[in-house]
Amino acid sequence: MIEVGLSARGFSSRFWFLIGATFLGFLGIGTVLPGLAPHLRRDLGGSDQTVGFVIGIFSFVALVSRFFSGPLADRRGRKIAFQTGLLSCALAGAAYLLPLGIAGAYLGRILQGFGEACLFTGAATWAVEVAGVHRSGQALGYLSSGIWGGISAGPVIGQWAGSFERAAMIQVIAALGAFAILNGVPEDYRPDAHAVRRRWLAPSLMAPGIALGFVNVHYPVIVGFLILHLARYGGAGPAAFSTYALVILLSRFFLGGLPDRIHPGKTYYGGLVAMAAGLIVIAMGPAPLLAVLATALLGLGFSFPWSSVATTVLRQTPDGERGSVVGVLGAFVDLFVGISSFSAGIVAKRFGYSAAFMMAAAALGAAAIAGRFVFSGTVMEPAIPEEERFCETKP
Repeated sequence: MIEVGLSARGFSSRFWFLIGATFLGFLGIGTVLPGLAPHLRRDLGGSDQTVGFVIGIFSFVALVSRFFSGPLADRRGRKIAFQTGLLSCALAGAAYLLPLGIAGAYLGRILQGFGEACLFTGAATWAVEVAGVHRSGQALGYLSSGIWGGISAGPVIGQWAGSFERAAMIQVIAALGAFAILNGVPEDYRPDAHAVRRRWLAPSLMAPGIALGFVNVHYPVIVGFLILHLARYGGAGPAAFSTYALVILLSRFFLGGLPDRIHPGKTYYGGLVAMAAGLIVIAMGPAPLLAVLATALLGLGFSFPWSSVATTVLRQTPDGERGSVVGVLGAFVDLFVGISSFSAGIVAKRFGYSAAFMMAAAALGAAAIAGRFVFSGTVMEPAIPEEERFCETKP
């Protein structure tokens, strides 16, 4: 068993093992991404349409799987859900290596989509409970840093591997390594053997889900059009995108505890304001330095809405339903990202790249309206008990 003593940051060592396992899981997912499309086109003889279908099926499977992963975490335990996700990711890497042609690529992406859903749901729910629900904002911030760190480092390692097959093998090794780490991590949560089966979508989750969905409308716009848009204004796209990702990684790690210290509604709306300002500046076609600063502001703002909403909802959720709640919130994000991917493409084609960024900024207005139904009635004081605040890390 892994020692459960407190670290210097006030979190137990098993909490950091969970973050480390999450990092490895998402690092494995990221390793195959750079070489997937070339592998499909050059090695397997697939068309551009095949590439789109193989890549896109991941999001569809992940969306549907979240309605399974949540109940799995609640009824069988967070550890079971987490390890199920890791095992599925390992099988995905193995599927890429089988001599199945295009079918193997589809199988790998399906297993990876299912694995990501279970991995995230189990990790998020378990991390919050190990840290204490009163520190859920900071716990989710650290978890997000592990996810972003893994997704960012994975493609670099995949490129370094030199071939798609080696990258797939690294995915297998990373997932199994994380699985082995979790074997030694004890779980306190005990599922209720007589739990009542509940509706998969409670009305109380509509507003939080819609709020997070509109917040994430900007993401496919940034991924798809930031570099293309800024190429016309000095070519700062790659630097701006790297800044966006780096600021998210750092701010979620160092500032993730803010929704635990002040009212989460303040961090939510503060994040929306920063995001809107960044998107509007980008839409205007700024000079390179201003473009980088705008994406930094966008990344900073984006660091807060998820933890602010999830913290508010999870504090009001019984232990036996938290996994399902995390799964549903994740499903809303998947749904809105998928829809906005198509919408952004249509808007950009008809009205230009600037219009796509303004569309994303306008979506934040809808997120602000939905947020009123999330944060109305929440207590205006920090959720960290007075006797425990002294051991918290200052952001």
